[in-house]
Amino acid sequence: MASGIGYLSPALLILGVFLFYPLVKTGYLSAFVTNVRGDAVNLAGLENYWNVFTSSTFLPSMRVTLLFTLMTVPCTIVIALLLAVMTNRRLRGITVFRTTYASTMAVSAAAAAVMFRALFHPSSGAFNKILDLVGLPGVGWLTDPAVALISVALTTIWMSLGFNFLVLLGGLQSIPDELYESAMIDGAGSWRRLVNVTIPLLSPVLLFVGIVLVIDSFQSFGQIDILTQGGPAGATNLIVYEIYQNAFPRNQVGFASAQAVVLFVIVLVLTALQFKFSEKKVHYQ
Repeated sequence: MASGIGYLSPALLILGVFLFYPLVKTGYLSAFVTNVRGDAVNLAGLENYWNVFTSSTFLPSMRVTLLFTLMTVPCTIVIALLLAVMTNRRLRGITVFRTTYASTMAVSAAAAAVMFRALFHPSSGAFNKILDLVGLPGVGWLTDPAVALISVALTTIWMSLGFNFLVLLGGLQSIPDELYESAMIDGAGSWRRLVNVTIPLLSPVLLFVGIVLVIDSFQSFGQIDILTQGGPAGATNLIVYEIYQNAFPRNQVGFASAQAVVLFVIVLVLTALQFKFSEKKVHYQ
């Protein structure tokens, strides 16, 4: 027992410093009014939480975050699943495609955002140049409130593909080939094999991927900060960026801590609901 604790102590120390302590400190500060240095000054009780739900920015940012989640999560799962299915074959050179599709997980959020900011540039960006070649007018990818959130969602989908592709590919490779052979003998085509064999047996992996993507979408920050900084007109002001704005530029650490606690509860409830409503559809081997 003692030796086990000794081996775990470095990991426990790191988790304590970078996870548990900030979690407890956030909960503590959420009950106080803070000064510009973020120190607790006056006890506020539940006032910060009341201000969260009555503020003019929290609910709009939550609405934007939910819309962003609906844009990114299903699209990422579908695209990653299709790529995994296409590369789950024993073909010569298939590892090149697997490596290419998985490579996005090696790109940081900052690097991906800078790359897409260049692609979205209104005059020199590749996307508007393609539209110009086909005779269509250019789009203000990051300046038009109607398009900015879609642009950030596209960036996020690309960033998320690599990890989810690898997880789904690993799940596909764990499905026995005998099941596909039996389905083919019964006359099942590619679509029926996908619907009746692949997806049911892959459901635990799909549940895991869905939960991780929802959590990640609620925590998106880097691409927002680099691409739009919450604009234009709050169209991409996701909840984490709103918390950051309150904590640092506005020096309202207590209020931002209360928002972070509320966000934690929301993500916890959404995760529990995903487990509850997906439990009957998940088939564990």
